[in-house]
Amino acid sequence: MSRATLLVLADGRFPAGGHAHSGGAEAAVAAGRIKDAAGLEAFCRGRLHTSGLVAAALAATAALGVDPLLLDDAADARTPSAALRTVARKLGRQMMRAARSTWPSPELDALAAVRPKGAHQPVVLGLAARSAGLGPEDAAHVAVYEAVSGPATAVVRLLSLDPFDATRVLARLAPELDRVAADAVAAARRVPDHGVDALPAASAPLLDIGAEAHAGWAVRLFAS
Repeated sequence: MSRATLLVLADGRFPAGGHAHSGGAEAAVAAGRIKDAAGLEAFCRGRLHTSGLVAAALAATAALGVDPLLLDDAADARTPSAALRTVARKLGRQMMRAARSTWPSPELDALAAVRPKGAHQPVVLGLAARSAGLGPEDAAHVAVYEAVSGPATAVVRLLSLDPFDATRVLARLAPELDRVAADAVAAARRVPDHGVDALPAASAPLLDIGAEAHAGWAVRLFAS
């Protein structure tokens, strides 16, 4: 496993489209739930332990080589918001383009052929990690980092929050990211014996409600 490869996949400059999305932060700012660094930290912690955990487990399981179509259906079942399902598939399609260009593999080609409109982003992320020679732990860490770094970057723009404050939030959350990634990998390793029901299905109703409202806004800074 190459640590440098992991850094390439986790880099915010990897052209997977995430920069255009706030991870629910724009709706949370508009609702007054994020007003400062403390609010950002609370939001990121909640996202990490719900949608972040689910995404990390899906990515880790895909990196282990479990059927991505089965995982894509599991991702659908764990995403009650139609708006978030649409976003996940758009991001998955962009991730697929970037991954196939960077680490071509028959597995990526096969998934792209049967999901031309995009599979869920965490599933594609895990398959990209596998194609790059990375393992489930790596895929899970990328997923949990994305879960909090996207909103942190967005809030810097939305509130003109000091970037140092946003980075401090991410640093404080780092031990929790490690724990959530470890929990996600443990769940992923149970899937071969117990099926996809072994994967977490943590819910975040406010994220779902915010995503549905945000999708109807006439003017917005971020796509989601």
